[in-house]
Amino acid sequence: MTQRLHLVFGGELVDPSSNTFKNVDDIHVVGIFPDYESAHAAWKAEAQRTVDNAHMRYFIAHLHRLRDEETEASPTEELG
Repeated sequence: MTQRLHLVFGGELVDPSSNTFKNVDDIHVVGIFPDYESAHAAWKAEAQRTVDNAHMRYFIAHLHRLRDEETEASPTEELG
């Protein structure tokens, strides 16, 4: 069975119309989740918790898309 891990993270943005974090050191990592449904529930909880701050934004990263064992190594992997 294929694992489809998802990372939920967020923080304060410089401008609500961009995706640039104000301070990368302050990024809140909510966690890594085994499926989209649980990641979405965690994302929704954090988004609702911070709804009064327009500069706060949370994201879901599809970690399973970053690494595909069937694909040849990327140029950055070949550097190491």
